[in-house]
Formats: sequence, structure tokens, C-alpha cells
Amino acid sequence: MTSKQPSVSPLLFDTLIDRWQSLRDKGPVHHDETLGVWQVVDHEGVAAVLSDHATFSSDMSSLAPTQEDFDTFRQGNFVGMDPPHHRKLRTLVSQAFTPRVVQGLAPRIEDVVTRLLDEVAGRDRFDLVEALANPLPVIVIAELLGVPPEDHRLFHEWASVLFDGELVGESADMDDLGRALEAIAPTVREMNGYVLDHIRRRRADPGDDLTSRLLHAEVDGVRLADQEIVGFVALLLVAGHITTTALLGNTVLTLDRLPGALDGLRADPDRIPAALEEVLRWLPPFPEVGRRTARPVVLGGHEIPADTLITAHLGAANRDFARFTDPDAVDVGRSPNPHLTFGHGIHFCLGAHLARLEARIGVRLLLERFATLAVASYDDVEYRNPAVIVGVRHLPVEVTRAR
Repeated sequence: MTSKQPSVSPLLFDTLIDRWQSLRDKGPVHHDETLGVWQVVDHEGVAAVLSDHATFSSDMSSLAPTQEDFDTFRQGNFVGMDPPHHRKLRTLVSQAFTPRVVQGLAPRIEDVVTRLLDEVAGRDRFDLVEALANPLPVIVIAELLGVPPEDHRLFHEWASVLFDGELVGESADMDDLGRALEAIAPTVREMNGYVLDHIRRRRADPGDDLTSRLLHAEVDGVRLADQEIVGFVALLLVAGHITTTALLGNTVLTLDRLPGALDGLRADPDRIPAALEEVLRWLPPFPEVGRRTARPVVLGGHEIPADTLITAHLGAANRDFARFTDPDAVDVGRSPNPHLTFGHGIHFCLGAHLARLEARIGVRLLLERFATLAVASYDDVEYRNPAVIVGVRHLPVEVTRAR
């Protein structure tokens, strides 16, 4: 099914889409004078930037503000690293966080979704984010790490603070980012201490959980240090939590605006994976990825010196007419769909499989449970700060139960 966006009241996402269009109109590579960065917005160019780690470094530490508590997290956050250290950490983590481990979570994810939907079974209106999209991935990650149920609330609280985003504006400079880091540093410090204590408990008493597997992962006699595991847990909160939260909310919000789209998926659940990929293309939760030039480079005919900030714009690249047919339309059956939302090259998102699995199960069970599902009021939709993540904070829906 292909459809242009119907005429509805203006939404924040519509403003974002217009902005991404304006970026494309300025050319595939151009300098943003306001932000002081080079923007790469075409699919071929973004893919090239993301795949050439020798020229476009992921290590932004020399350009970003420093903060002691965040620096401890960076030790295990291989998203911000280049080879060979990136290769070592990702290989070690991949030994424990395998596709087989993730796929084995499917029955538990179904149980969690079912329980969460049971809690709103008697209602004809509820907040989809509060009821399902936010708690589901937090519970799954906490259980995956072996965190006891009574501490799951801590993961909710940490995620809320880390992704609140109220302190960051669309045109934030480094001073703004520095103040934002200082404001949430106490939460980072608390999380750091908790996870370190959890690691020590698991080292003394291993279990059948991801934390225990991370402790025993080994390549060429090398194991992960405790602080590297803490950094990966922080990364997992991003890759495995907020991406799923955003994807579930964005899916319902996007498909609600396409007449018959949700009914079509309800009648043929096998189409859900393709629909989710289209929502990922249409509204990438993290539409921009920063890189630093490690050496002088000519990009799109422009000479760019070393240590220059580059923004690879996934949101604009996902709508490149050279790569997609009718890219400004939502096509829930689009195939192929080579979007770049989960990245490209060595930094392809390690949590992509988990986010996709949770979203597939969540959408399928939502549609099985409810004969109708619609956004209750667009005026009551509350969005997250798009400078931090593209998603909804509150999404009221109206439902009727399936017979």
C-alpha cells in the first residue's frame, strides 16, 4: 500500500520531514553555516561516510565537551571508537550478545507484551507509550542483564532522564551540550555505581544472563574490563530500549494516518516486518550521525580539512530519489528497503535485531488484542525533543477489543 500523507493538523514530524527535504534541496554535501558542520544528505554519500572509518572517525572526544562521569561510560561504548579498539570490544560483546540469544527472548517478550496489554484490558483509551512502548524494552533489557525485578524501576528512571532532552535545543552549541551533560551527570553516576555492583555480584555468583556471559567472553586471552561492561550496558539502554520505544510509537502514529494500513496488517500479520522497516526509513529515531574527519578529504567536490565535524544525515538519505522509488510516500510493502536507519559498515547497530523483534511482537499482539486502534487526538500527542530522538513521549489511543 502506497499513500501520500493525508491532510491532518500540523505535526512536529511534518516539520522534521520538511527540514529533511530542505537539506536535500541544498545539495548532497553542503556546509551548514549556522551549526558550523558539513552536512552529507544523499544515500550514497552517507553510506560512504559510515563505511570509511579511516577517513571519518567515530571518536568525537576531541570535539565534544568532557564530563568525568560520561568519560567512564565511554570505555565500553564502542559506537564512539575506531579500530582496532572498536573491533576488540565489539567482538567480545558479540560473543555474549548473539542473534541466537536475542531470538531466544521471543517467548519472554510475548509474555511481557501480553501482561502489559492485560493491564489496560478494561480501557477504551490509554497512552500507548506509558502502557507498552516504554516499559516493554526496559523490562526485557533488565531481565536480559539479570537485574532483579524490584530494581527494574531504576532502569525506567535512568532512561527517562537520559532521553528527556529538555536541556538540548535544535541549534545547541558545545556549551549547551556541556551544561546538559552536567545536569544528568548524577543519574549517570548512580547508574555507573549500580551496574558495577551488579557485575561484582555476578562475578561472585554467575547466572544464565547477559552480564555473566559478558564476564566470561574472551578473545585471544582478552576479556572485558568491568568498566567496559558498564559502558556496553549504557549503550544497550540506547540500542535496545529507546529505539524500540520510538519505533512502536512512530509505527502507530504513522500508520494511523494511512487509511486501512493497520487493518491490512491485522488481516495479514506477515506484512508487519516490512511495515516496520518502512517506518524506520520514514522516521529514523536517530536521524543524524556525527563523524570527525581524521584526515583532509574531498567530499562532494568540497575540500574538507582534518578535525572537521561531519553530519551524516540518515533522515535525508532515507528519502533519496536516486535510491528509493517515490521516497516521500509511505509504502508499507516497500521492497527492497535499503534504509540507513541502523547505520552501515562496522558500526551497524548491534541492538537492531532486538529492536525489530520487540516491535514485531508488540505490533502483532496489539493488533490481535484490539479490533480497532486509532490515535485518540493529535492535539494530545506529545513529542520528544527531536534534537535528541525522533519519537513520541505520549500517544493517546482509542481501542475496541477483538471478539
